Amino acid sequence: MIELSGIEKQYTTDGTETKVLKGIDLAVEKGEFVAIMGASGAGKTTLMNILGLLDSPSGGNYRFEGQDVTHLPDRVLSHLRNHSIGFVFQLFHLLDRLTVLDNVLLPLLYSQEYPKDATERARHLVELVGLQDRVKYRPTALSGGQQQRVAIARALINNPALILADEPTGNLDSGMGREVLGLLQRLHGDDRTIVLITHDPNVAACAGRLVQLADGRVVADRMQQPVLAS
Repeated sequence: MIELSGIEKQYTTDGTETKVLKGIDLAVEKGEFVAIMGASGAGKTTLMNILGLLDSPSGGNYRFEGQDVTHLPDRVLSHLRNHSIGFVFQLFHLLDRLTVLDNVLLPLLYSQEYPKDATERARHLVELVGLQDRVKYRPTALSGGQQQRVAIARALINNPALILADEPTGNLDSGMGREVLGLLQRLHGDDRTIVLITHDPNVAACAGRLVQLADGRVVADRMQQPVLAS
């Protein structure tokens, strides 16, 4: 599903060049749950932005679902991003004026594609994340863990090929964090492909594969026995 070959990313500020990613080689198969772990400054966020088609590499090659996406125009990348990738961020990015159901439906509105079964699909996803009794609530009436579950349901509304979760427990206490990680594990059990970005070894332990970054390079890549979050 994902094939990165020699991916590099560099930025130039005031004439000074900074290399953030230095020859990343990474392949993720369909149905894998992969945790990418590293300390602050290791290049995790930059790598996630490239994986999510939010940024382009300075060098190397990226194939997504068999297609070379390295140099595609923004319009095509936007279409792929909206239809094939679901994002879960540390900040929930929910709209307080909308209900849980309407927040889940938002990506369909942005993509200007609203299938007849959209509301039914959204209700199913709200039930999937265990919030069927709060479908008409607004985010301000929910706990942090519940808001993150809404964000996960929203990420699934387009039935994406890939879920990218960037520090999804970063704003949650340990109990709510385990709740969210348990949900991601259950979603992976339905053969979904998940890439989780984290600095926390306890969070990374919930995935079946661990990729470690340091100084813009992959320094370890191994399979592991996932620790059940809940």
